[in-house]
Amino acid sequence: MPKNPSESIQQHLRQRLNRHTRERWPHVDAVTVRFRGGFAYVAAELPGEESLPLCRLRFIGVLHTWGFALYLASTESYRDDILPSGLPTGSPEEALDCAGDLYLNALAPVIRVPAGLVVLVGPPASGKTSFVRALIERRQIDAEAVVSSDEIRTQLFGTSPAEAVSDSADGQIFEERDRRIVARLAVGRTAVAESTNVTPRARARLIAIARRFNAPVTMLRFNPDVTDLLQQYTERGRADLTAVDVHAYAAIMARDAGADRLRSEGATTVHDVPGRREATTPAEAAAHFSFA
Repeated sequence: MPKNPSESIQQHLRQRLNRHTRERWPHVDAVTVRFRGGFAYVAAELPGEESLPLCRLRFIGVLHTWGFALYLASTESYRDDILPSGLPTGSPEEALDCAGDLYLNALAPVIRVPAGLVVLVGPPASGKTSFVRALIERRQIDAEAVVSSDEIRTQLFGTSPAEAVSDSADGQIFEERDRRIVARLAVGRTAVAESTNVTPRARARLIAIARRFNAPVTMLRFNPDVTDLLQQYTERGRADLTAVDVHAYAAIMARDAGADRLRSEGATTVHDVPGRREATTPAEAAAHFSFA
């Protein structure tokens, strides 16, 4: 009978699978791995003490590459299978995601966002950019879908910081932002407007664009409490803002960007994005959403 890998390799596999699970499958409590005869049997531990078998990994003597067999619920057995890469071997994370796409996706409480205009609403340092990056890394949206006023400002005036904060600059930046949003909505593709959007005036301009194309407007709110907001602001070391600015944006958010207010302005749907207050990482927050 083939021997199990060393205890250190067994522990390494458990740690990396659970680390990946926390990022990719946050609705799973943990992943358990038991070894027998040179195989690692991987199962998801779900809320309510339910254990769901996923796959079997075969140790082939290489730390980062394992053979893959998928669990078949119909026969309660394992079948050697091919990973999305087209190979019968790969990383433990690839194997977990392959089995997870089959067994775990249906269990996640996913919010489905239709193709259209997605407006991020939240003060600076509230986690909007980190959330968007997580969506891109997880391939839930493509990078071209994101229309960021900060990125446009850098692209247009990166070498002239003083010029970038003028009224003239703001006009050029928002004109370019609108042009990019129009280009995507005109062909039925999603556009993600990444800026603060905490004031009704800022949102009205975006909603008017969406209405030209009969596109649904999904608003995602980022609303950490002020303590968390200031901590995130401090951690990121932003030189373009002061703590006073952060307090001011948070006050505007509380006054003018409640869920009912956003719906009354024309939002089709409004969802809150979990963050530090809910002990949720950007990757875990991203996993709550699915984009058409």
